[in-house]
Amino acid sequence: QVQVVESGGGLVQAGGSLRLSCTVSGLTFADLTMGWFRQAPGKEREGVSCISRRSGTTYYSDSVKGRFTTSREDANNTVFLQMNSLKPEDTAMYYCAADRDWDRLRYGRPWYWGQGTQVTVSS
Repeated sequence: QVQVVESGGGLVQAGGSLRLSCTVSGLTFADLTMGWFRQAPGKEREGVSCISRRSGTTYYSDSVKGRFTTSREDANNTVFLQMNSLKPEDTAMYYCAADRDWDRLRYGRPWYWGQGTQVTVSS
């Protein structure tokens, strides 16, 4: 059974930092492209970042570029999202996603999703 489990969300003041983690089980993690998405109330889901398998190529949305960093630890089946200089507009439910195909994940159609972790940034 495949499980994608996020952790690390919470409440933080603007300008602060949070680190999200996502652990995958039931799949060969090293074969996976991993991504982070977010959805705020009343808004469409937004792709935040992706990191490829093997080479670790990354993608970031313009809204987070320079503030967020994604990394992976294949030995621990874990991907991270380090979020710095947080803004109130970063408030959203953050979802981890996994897929063997970069394009499928990059364009928002990954096969595997986590349940989400809430990030709230106060002004």
